[in-house]
Amino acid sequence: MKRADFFVFSVLSMFLLVFPVDSLSASEKSVTYDAQLTGYTYPFPVKNYLFLSQNQSLKMAYMWLPGDANKPVVVLLHGKNFNGAYWQQTAQFLSNQGYGVLIPDQIGFGKSSKPVNYQYSFSVLAKNTRDLMSSLKIEQAVIVGHSMGGMLATRFALNYPTASQKLILVNPIGLENYLHYVDYQDVGFFLKNELKKTAEGIVAYQRKNYYDGQWNERYAELAQPLIGWLQGSDWSQLAEVSALTYDMIFTQPVVEEFKDLSVPATLILGTRDRTGPGRQWKKAGVDYELGRYDRLGEQIRQRNPAIELYPLDGLGHLPQIEDFDRFKSVFEPALPAP
Repeated sequence: MKRADFFVFSVLSMFLLVFPVDSLSASEKSVTYDAQLTGYTYPFPVKNYLFLSQNQSLKMAYMWLPGDANKPVVVLLHGKNFNGAYWQQTAQFLSNQGYGVLIPDQIGFGKSSKPVNYQYSFSVLAKNTRDLMSSLKIEQAVIVGHSMGGMLATRFALNYPTASQKLILVNPIGLENYLHYVDYQDVGFFLKNELKKTAEGIVAYQRKNYYDGQWNERYAELAQPLIGWLQGSDWSQLAEVSALTYDMIFTQPVVEEFKDLSVPATLILGTRDRTGPGRQWKKAGVDYELGRYDRLGEQIRQRNPAIELYPLDGLGHLPQIEDFDRFKSVFEPALPAP
C-alpha cells in the first residue's frame, strides 16, 4: 500500500471508530411507539389534565411531585426534541430539597394529545400550562425552560408575571430573532424534512450537536422516544405536528421582549452550544453566525442588564444532562429562597 493510500485508510478507520456509520443497537432498531408513547416509562407517575382548547377535547400529560408547604413550586418545561421525562435528575434533586415539581408534556409532545388541526403558539401552550397549574391550585411557580421550552417559559413569564416567581432559562433557543437572518420556510418545508428523517440521522444529529461527538447509554435512552416514533405507525401524524411547532419557533420570537420582563430572570448557558435553527437557509449576504452561545449571554444582558448570567464553559445544549453536578452548582443558587 502506498504511503498516501495508507494515510487515507488510517484517517478513515479512525473516523469510523469515533463516528460509526451504524450506531444503532438492536433494541434501537426495533423500538416503536405510538403517538402517546405507550410502553415508554416515565420516571414518576403520569396523570392527565383533560380540557377543551380550540374546540377540541385534549389531554395534557404531567408529573406532579408535591413539596413542602414553605417551598416554591418549580415548573420544568421541556425542549422540542424531548418530553418531560428527561427532567428526571433535576426533578429528583428539587423534590429532595422540598420543592414542589410540576413537569408537563405540552400539547403536541410526549404523552399528551397530538392534534394536527391546532394553532400551535407559545401563548396557547403557556395558557394550557397556566390552566394546569390552576387545576392543581398552584398560583405561582418558578418557571424553568430548556431549549424550545425556554421560549415557552419566557412567553409564560411575559403573559403571566404574577404567576411567575422567577424565570430560569437553560440553553434556550430564541435568543436570536431567526427571521432577521434566515429565509422564512412554511410548514410544508418542515414536513418534508421530517418525513426524510432516519433513526441513524437522529442519533448523528444529537451526538454531534448535543454531546460534542460523545454517545452513551443515557444519551441513547433520551433519543429513544424520537426513534420509536419515527419507526412507529403514527409517524405521518407526528411529523405534521412537529412541522407545525417548528413554525412557531421562527414566527413567534421572544428575544425582542426580554427588555419587558418584570420577573427576576436567570440565564444558564453551556457555552459550547451552537444550536442555530435555520442556519442552512440563511438570507443571501448574511454573514452573522447563529447559535454562538459563548456570545449570546452578553448580548441578552445588553437587552436587559438585570438578567443573571451563568456560563458553563465546555458544556453544550443540555448541561443538565451532560454534567449535572456542574449544572447544579449554578442552578441551585438561581432558585429563590423560600
